[in-house]
Amino acid sequence: MQENYLISIVGKQYVDGEKGEIQMTTLGSYVTKGKNRFIMYKEYDEDNPSSKITSILKIEGNQKVTLIRNGGQNSRLILEKGQRHLCHYDTGYGSMMVGVFANRIHTDLTDNGGKLEVSYSLDINSGLTSINEIFINIKEAEQEDVKNSSASAQ
Repeated sequence: MQENYLISIVGKQYVDGEKGEIQMTTLGSYVTKGKNRFIMYKEYDEDNPSSKITSILKIEGNQKVTLIRNGGQNSRLILEKGQRHLCHYDTGYGSMMVGVFANRIHTDLTDNGGKLEVSYSLDINSGLTSINEIFINIKEAEQEDVKNSSASAQ
C-alpha cells in the first residue's frame, strides 16, 4: 500500500447527552476501482506499539460506505443511507452484533481527494447506544510528509 495521501479524521460520538471526540491525521492510500473509491490507513495503539489495525473505507456513490477493520479488532460496518444493517463489531474485549443506521452520507470526492461525512446511529438489542459522526478529509501528501512517515516507520 503506497501511503501518498494525507487523511484527516474527526470522529464524534454522542452517548447519554455526553459528547466524545477523537482526531487523527495519518498517511494512507486513496484509490478508485470502477465506480467505488477506497480509503486505506493504519492505526497504531499507543499502549501496544507493535499492534496495528488496518482500516478500509469502501465508498459506493453517495449512498453507501463500508468500514472494514482488520488486525486485533476485526469489524465490518455497513453504512447505507436510510437502511439499518446488523454488523459485526469488535471492541477489543469481545465482539458483538450491532444495528447500524446511516441517516446522512455526503461525499465530495474527486480523483485527487476531497471530503467524506457520515452520520449514523448504533443500537444493541434495538436500544439506541450512540449517535456518531465521521468527517474525513483526503489530500495528496507533500513529498516531505511521505519521507517523514517512511523514516518513522522503520
